[in-house]
Amino acid sequence: MEQALTRNFCIIAHIDHGKSTLADRLIELTGTMRHEDIGEQVMDSMELERERGITIKAKAVRLHYKANNGQTYRLNLVDTPGHVDFSYEVSRTLVACEGAVLVIDATQGIQAQTLANTYLAMENNLVLIPVINKIDLPGSEPERVLEEIVSVLGYKASDVLLMSAKTGQGVPPLLEEIIRRIPPPTGEATRPLRALIFDSRYDAYKGVIAYLRVADGRIAKGDRLRLMSNNTEMEVLEVGYFAPQPCPATELTAGDVGYIATGLKSVVECRVGDTVTTLQGGVTEPLIGYHPPKPMVFAGIYTTQAEDYKYLREAIDKLNLNDASLTYEPESSPILGYGFRCGFLGLLHLDIVRERLEREFSLSLVVTAPGVTFTITKTNGQKITINNPAAFPEPMEIEKIEEPWVKISIITPSSFIGALMELLSESEGVYKYQEYLGQHQSVGELGQRVRLEYEMPLRCMLTTFYDQMKSRSRGYASLDYEFTGYREGKLVKLDVLVNDMPVDAFSRIIPPDKAHDVGKAMVAKLKEVIPRQLFSVPLQAAVGSRIVARQDISARRKDVLAKCYGGDITRKRKLLEKQKEGKKKMKNIGRVEVPKEAFLEVLKLG
Repeated sequence: MEQALTRNFCIIAHIDHGKSTLADRLIELTGTMRHEDIGEQVMDSMELERERGITIKAKAVRLHYKANNGQTYRLNLVDTPGHVDFSYEVSRTLVACEGAVLVIDATQGIQAQTLANTYLAMENNLVLIPVINKIDLPGSEPERVLEEIVSVLGYKASDVLLMSAKTGQGVPPLLEEIIRRIPPPTGEATRPLRALIFDSRYDAYKGVIAYLRVADGRIAKGDRLRLMSNNTEMEVLEVGYFAPQPCPATELTAGDVGYIATGLKSVVECRVGDTVTTLQGGVTEPLIGYHPPKPMVFAGIYTTQAEDYKYLREAIDKLNLNDASLTYEPESSPILGYGFRCGFLGLLHLDIVRERLEREFSLSLVVTAPGVTFTITKTNGQKITINNPAAFPEPMEIEKIEEPWVKISIITPSSFIGALMELLSESEGVYKYQEYLGQHQSVGELGQRVRLEYEMPLRCMLTTFYDQMKSRSRGYASLDYEFTGYREGKLVKLDVLVNDMPVDAFSRIIPPDKAHDVGKAMVAKLKEVIPRQLFSVPLQAAVGSRIVARQDISARRKDVLAKCYGGDITRKRKLLEKQKEGKKKMKNIGRVEVPKEAFLEVLKLG
């Protein structure tokens, strides 16, 4: 099909605003799949995606649509993840398109990631079609949301479409607008090949399947290609497109979106954002500057049963075949045994990896408190990067500690500003500015919506920050964040000792003025969840050699006098002394079993 009849576009939105449902309606209305074959969220093929109602992996599908002008158009649709953790994938996907449908919920209005994705699309010079979705819901307020779009994003009211992706109302006009507003792809099939990889997955029989957009040239089965970031060579085993299932084709030409089977054994070799060209006579300049996504959050993953370690290793290896952004290396802990230190894009990514490991591989896991990467300058001038509190040097060896900071944007109704500012202040946030969205008038009983911008250390966002934000705003606030760089901070390592043995999994890197409060809360919580032993167990929180908090779990006592029905007091005393000696011996050789629940409870402390 000629390029003039091709349109490449993606759907972007805040999480849960209806991207995947809209994709379903477009697939149905274009006749790509019959109505009875379409389940809920065709594009979200993973069970976890459907359960949580989120998109984890980018998907592509080719649609054919006969427009009102009588012409049949080829529409290449890419469905992108909505969560901030996967913003790198969204940014690479936007480069593969000429236009984007911006979906905004009629009940919630503009959210933090709506703005972030809009700015991202504008940076890539995409044509945006704003759409207000869910107008069929009783609580929808399309007039208010339309006013927000006009005042905040600067669109004319006539440019904005109203629809319900669930019922299909208003979707046919959207197809016409996509053809009218979004330009056809540029590029020539006669030029040397340049194609952008916007996603990849692993297939046991064909190796890595690369999802790509061809900018120039053509790709056919048997071609010898090269990946520009690492000079990996490969032969194309299969070429095709998605409808939405993989459909082999003879070739892909300039402007097409499809896939190639590479035969490569790991997605690490074929990463999102890389450029593909021919081995002989290829281009020298990539389409965009490639950089691998950096893990921002680190946590230890261990099995509850030591003998399951080999199964955990196999499971992580298999998961990594499909998820190149997951990094891992072996580590060990005196209490937890052998496990892995894993790097994640964010907290949602961590949660998804943990759940997939437990579900798909039937493992019972313990996940330690998440942490970030610190850059430490030692007194001897050596610079080291650590992501595990266990590797933290002694305080006298440290000259300077630098930690990652993020810029966060929160959109909330004005009635919750006070509670959220208090939370941000407690989380070491630095106020930047606030702005009111829309006209200066109250919207509903919760007041007008406000955007707050703060800067704060990334470590303060881990654990309970998001839950606290949702709780204090009754679920109305939305959050977006982006990494801004490293800054110097005054921090110490807080260790927790159970029966005089440090437990790496409980170690935290915190400001010195919070050491006492955090340590006191942790040992108090551990006293509740660790079962009593036959000997007394001390729980201590320490900074270096200084103990900042302590609790003792008292010993369980057997009534050794129960069999004494009388007799001399010396007999009873002798039995008690014998018990006392036994307790001392147990104290010396006793090993405390820390239950899995203890790690989860300490994690909730934040």
